[in-house]
Amino acid sequence: MELTDLCRCDSQPSWYAVHVRSRHEFSVIERLTKSGIEAFLPVVERVNRWKDRKRLVTFPLFPGYLFVHINKTYHNMLAVLKIQGVVRFLETVPGEPEPVPEDQVTFLKRLVENKEALDPYPYLKEGQIVRIKRGALTGVEGILVERTGQHILVLSVDILRQGVSLKIDASEVELV
Repeated sequence: MELTDLCRCDSQPSWYAVHVRSRHEFSVIERLTKSGIEAFLPVVERVNRWKDRKRLVTFPLFPGYLFVHINKTYHNMLAVLKIQGVVRFLETVPGEPEPVPEDQVTFLKRLVENKEALDPYPYLKEGQIVRIKRGALTGVEGILVERTGQHILVLSVDILRQGVSLKIDASEVELV
């Protein structure tokens, strides 16, 4: 990215995803807010159980990430990067932070404010090789297929040129 690109001030601020140090989401959001930078950390509340007690605990919905709402200028980007705990802006093109569509952040805010039971859901695409991470089938690997809105794990037996499928919840699998 050229310096002239960063110095160009877009008329409207945009949302950008920021990667932060592990377990530093709450301290970084506090520092950003104190610096006058609009930021958003989607959080969920869950009941944590210990042997002797239960407690409602707040967790980041996307651990290690939060969003900032800034004009894309060199000064603003540098101000965010100077905040202790910030690692980098997320980007698809090296050196070019990728704006997050406004409606995605708006919808995310509405979901979080609604206080419904939210769970992170893996970003999976059809055709990816995945592994079941819990339950009786832990460790089983196959290809993810989506059919009529449901996720299906397809296990292929290459030598037989046959396969078997199983309906799964995408939160129970991980990328291999």
